[in-house]
Amino acid sequence: MGETNGITFFHAAPSRSSGVLALLEELGAPYTLRLVNLKAGEQRKPEYLAVNPMGKVPAILDGDSLVTEQVAIFIHLADRFPQAGLAPALGDKLRGPYLRWLAFYGSSFEPAVVDRAQQRAPASLAMSPYGDFDTTLATVAGQLARGPYMLGERFSAADVLWATALGWTTSFKLVPELPEIMAYVERVNARPAVAAAKAKDAALAASQAG
Repeated sequence: MGETNGITFFHAAPSRSSGVLALLEELGAPYTLRLVNLKAGEQRKPEYLAVNPMGKVPAILDGDSLVTEQVAIFIHLADRFPQAGLAPALGDKLRGPYLRWLAFYGSSFEPAVVDRAQQRAPASLAMSPYGDFDTTLATVAGQLARGPYMLGERFSAADVLWATALGWTTSFKLVPELPEIMAYVERVNARPAVAAAKAKDAALAASQAG
């Protein structure tokens, strides 16, 4: 896309940054795409390390403001484009729960899944950032069972994050395919903007593979 509105999106297809691609499509936000080829090791080259010394995607430049960390990017973009209505505003009673579920992903869910994937014994309850895997999963599944979205009837940027994450974690058998989880992923993936982002991501991955 063209250099409009000053947003540059550093993305690897497919990867954790695929959720940001879906969010940008949902927001209708103009952006410039910068592909980072992970298989070619571009994330460890000086050009990209100057953007993110961690060598990870996603990252965005909004003008000259750099934002890394997936959850921070979601918060920033959803607030940046309020006309899309994907972020409860300050003062909205759903603002706190919205931030809770965004933070829960990064602070509890992903560490729990990574420990499970690596077959690592979790730290003691006093030291673990998430407590234990079963409670973490039950907390998410319980919220989804109330549905249809993380905030009940209101769809938000948090759903783009969670549906993307639950889609890949269930596909890799890191998270069980519970009915409430699979119905939720299917519900979000059926949204036109999310489906368009998935198609775009597949085409980008194919172009790099070629």
